[in-house]
Amino acid sequence: MANPVGEDNWLAYVDEESRHATDLEARVKVVELFKNAVNSEPGSLKIWLSYCEWFWSLFTDCQSSEAGWPEEEQQLGRDLFSFDAALSLWSEGYEAIKYRINDSHEFWNRWVSIEMEQLARTRTPIGIRRISHLFRDRLQVPHSTWDNTSQMFSSFLSTYNNAAYETEFKEMTASAQEAKAAYEAREPYELKLNRAAKSGDQEAQKAIMKEYLSWEMSQIKKTRNPSLTVSLCLGLFSRALSGIFTFDDEAWSDAVIYMSGVQHQARSSQHQLALPNMLEFYQRATTHCPWSGPLWSRYILTAEEAGWSFHNVESIKHAATNTKALDKHGMAGVLDMYTAWCGFLKRTAMDPNAPEDAADVAEVGLLAALEDVDLWGKRLYKDAYRGDPNFRLQRILIQYLTEVKGEIDEARNHWDRMASESLMGDSYDFWLNYYLWEMMIYAAKPKPRSPTPATPVGGTKVKRVPGIATTVLQRAIARTTIDWPERVMEVYLQHCNDYERPETLHHALDMVYQTKQEVARRRERENAEAAAQYAAQMQQVHQQATPDTAMENATAQGSPSGKRKRESTPGDASLGVNKRVKNAEAGGVDEAANEQKLKRDRENTSIMVTNLPADVTQTAIRKYFREYGHIMNLEVCREADGESSSALIEFRSTEDVDSALLRDQKYFSQHQISVKRGSGLVLFVTNYPPAADEAYIRDLFKTCGEVFSVRFPSLKFNTHRRFCYVSFRDQDTAYEATQLDGKLIEGKFKLSAKYSNPTIKKNREGAVAEGREVRVRNVDPSAGESDIREVLSKYGKVASIRMVTNMGGRNLGTAYIVFETKEEAEKALELDKTKFKSQIFLVDLGKESNFKPFATNRGDRASASPAPSGNGDVAVSDDPTESRSGGGQNPTPKEIQERTMAIMNVPDTVNDARVRAVAEKYGEITKVVLRPDHQGAIIEFADAATVGRAALALEGYEIVPGRKLRTGRVKDLLKEKSEHREDKIVVGKSKGAAASKNAGGSKGATFMPPPQAVRRPALGKARPKHGLGFVTSKKEDNGDHKATNMNGTGGTTKPKSNADFKAMFLNPGKGGGGAAKDGQTSAANHQANGAGHT
Repeated sequence: MANPVGEDNWLAYVDEESRHATDLEARVKVVELFKNAVNSEPGSLKIWLSYCEWFWSLFTDCQSSEAGWPEEEQQLGRDLFSFDAALSLWSEGYEAIKYRINDSHEFWNRWVSIEMEQLARTRTPIGIRRISHLFRDRLQVPHSTWDNTSQMFSSFLSTYNNAAYETEFKEMTASAQEAKAAYEAREPYELKLNRAAKSGDQEAQKAIMKEYLSWEMSQIKKTRNPSLTVSLCLGLFSRALSGIFTFDDEAWSDAVIYMSGVQHQARSSQHQLALPNMLEFYQRATTHCPWSGPLWSRYILTAEEAGWSFHNVESIKHAATNTKALDKHGMAGVLDMYTAWCGFLKRTAMDPNAPEDAADVAEVGLLAALEDVDLWGKRLYKDAYRGDPNFRLQRILIQYLTEVKGEIDEARNHWDRMASESLMGDSYDFWLNYYLWEMMIYAAKPKPRSPTPATPVGGTKVKRVPGIATTVLQRAIARTTIDWPERVMEVYLQHCNDYERPETLHHALDMVYQTKQEVARRRERENAEAAAQYAAQMQQVHQQATPDTAMENATAQGSPSGKRKRESTPGDASLGVNKRVKNAEAGGVDEAANEQKLKRDRENTSIMVTNLPADVTQTAIRKYFREYGHIMNLEVCREADGESSSALIEFRSTEDVDSALLRDQKYFSQHQISVKRGSGLVLFVTNYPPAADEAYIRDLFKTCGEVFSVRFPSLKFNTHRRFCYVSFRDQDTAYEATQLDGKLIEGKFKLSAKYSNPTIKKNREGAVAEGREVRVRNVDPSAGESDIREVLSKYGKVASIRMVTNMGGRNLGTAYIVFETKEEAEKALELDKTKFKSQIFLVDLGKESNFKPFATNRGDRASASPAPSGNGDVAVSDDPTESRSGGGQNPTPKEIQERTMAIMNVPDTVNDARVRAVAEKYGEITKVVLRPDHQGAIIEFADAATVGRAALALEGYEIVPGRKLRTGRVKDLLKEKSEHREDKIVVGKSKGAAASKNAGGSKGATFMPPPQAVRRPALGKARPKHGLGFVTSKKEDNGDHKATNMNGTGGTTKPKSNADFKAMFLNPGKGGGGAAKDGQTSAANHQANGAGHT
């Protein structure tokens, strides 16, 4: 049976064997198993403690016949399991785990209790000195129970060496200061790990442990005691690698890289550092993570450095190929291991001290490795396997043939064979490597010498040129499927300029000119094919893009009639230009215009990347693709098997997509990724229930196939939005999802699920868009709706009137009147600047605005986020009949305050309906005011007693994964700032931002580099403009603003609130005093509760 792997597996295996150990031979076998276990897991406290306890039990059992051992076995047992051997084993175990600062006390306390039991029986001076030494050594090691150990030492001295108590303790305290300081520096991490362990959150434990390890590894650069720092770091790695990171190849790699760096540092310094044997460590690492190609390759390299024989290094290679897990993540691990093995063969053959047959052995080994890898790939991927895109093994073989064997023609044959394969033949990188090799051969060829050179025929000398290298570049340019022809043409022209004759250069210029034209035509054809494919997908959508269809998409229950076009989202604003209307039908549109339209379409500017590392981050992906184009949006999703991740990346233009497609079948870390176009994967979905969240949407489409991601729009600038973008894994799944278009949900919502298409925009409708709404400001506070209707009805038929009032029903000075026709509304403008009661009317036409920074959801009406109208993904609707008044009753401000609470840390993609659904479980709700501009919402309950119960229940509630709610008062909410997403690569911070942060302000603004041009050097950092017409911006003061008189004796002026400015706006000309004071007070009370906004 193969040995177990991992702490828990070893313990289970040994425990099972010990249960059946009924004679001396079986007991000795268990001891041997424990030896194997501690060799495999030398940092495992559990295994060492079990081992020592087992050995101690054998020692005690063989001392008498009470355990039932035969007399003969007792005699043998006393020799095998002696007292000295037992104490020596305890000491050995302690040395192995003493730097586990969180739990090493469990082992030490048990060991020292055995020692003190023996001392209590003997009371010998030697025993006292021995235990005193154990305590002094222990107290100089950082550990979590240092105070308890110190108390134990104090009790020991009081009992056995009271005369030396003061001296011993004083010396111990002085020598232990460094240990105490070391633990205090690490205590915050230990506390966080302990809390995560108690909560049972393994993912949190892993995240904290990674952060802890990263911090611990950095301490080697700062410490004055490298020996202690390295020991503590190795102790932490022992905990991680025998615990939550037992089978984490990244953690094992971190450990070996850290030890390698420390080992290198130790060679160049005078410090003696206790490091484990690197080869033994690599053996354990590859046993725990046999799929890790980088660990196997480092193992082979380290064995080579250590001077292992050929057969020993070969045994590592055989161990790697015999494991069944090397291809767990595809061919990446296999290629990494074989690359290290072939590198070893090549270097062995090139060693001047190598045996005579080394070159022959290397040649056989290299050819066998190439064959093995090819067979392995075909067995794994069948006919889909095309080889290593980096042709690492082939390059090693070519170098061997060139430099060791001198067989240039044979090496060139290998280049030619690779050129005939599409994977390499279509790669500009391959051809440039081939060209550089030919240039190296050209440079290495000696020039012909003659002491008396003959005069050539014709009187001129023949110029020596690298003709074969020129031919290589010509062959590359001639391939119509090469991935980056422009780069090859650039090298070709430069080469001919530097080395070739004029006629060859002339031919090169002609050839490059013609090839550029061919490439341009090819790109045009590809873009036309992409447009035609997209047009075919969108044909059905265009056929349904009619007003009748748009009306059918409205909800069956009270759907708002006013429809308005959606403004650009913050994400769309980064494009710098508005999206242009696109005609999907290719016929009748010239290709240049069509190309310009495609640049603004996410359907044709997206790619799907699969087989990324499971733990890949957005930053890593952005860095990987940043030289290929500007990334607009990025969504990453881990696969269900947990072995890899996929990403849907949206670029700025189709040219960026073409460049990014060059990375298809290339390597991201150790993963060979697939990069495909992402057209036809995204659906624009709307008219679902207002309270639907991501889980609801995924469940809605689960019968169609796997949903890749669900993206809700930000409500920061418009809370009246209810739609989302749903991305699918493939086009077939997305097509199946479109078949749900028109499905009736919950008996009243007719689902709209169509391909995302910004071209289909419905014309604006409703009173404002049609010019039928009139806004009247400066209305007399005593005027009511009937008074306004009486005055305005003289100009036409009034369809509706909306008065802006506070919760008490008081008129706030603004009214919105809707007429039957546009002409009637324009006629009503004659009332502008006329007197009504004691005020002067200010009358103008209603203006469209999609800026709705918050939404009010009362118990007597539906969510403020209605579904968009139309077939496209750019329209939203606004309810023109939405009441702007408070309610029938007139509660006091104190009563409103008592029954109102605020919730914070609400994402700006969560609407008011979802907030209500979460909160109404705890009592009847009067009103919900969504405030995405403050990352929260204000909830007014019908009963004040409900507030406390809801606050306790909602505190820490996870409204979306990773976002836990906080509860508080309204004034706490209004202190919060809007959500800021930073998903770009941040390269630095401005000084002003840093200063602001230090002053207690908000986080400093981060510097964003300008987008890079494809395959061109990035521009430098943006610098402030100087010179005529430019003024240096002033730093903002985030502290309290206090205004004083010029002489410094004036009183402090309170800054105006939003309510103050609003009152000034609604009551122009009245300033801040007198008659406006009462109105401002009411407005302020009203603002605090989220009402009074139109």
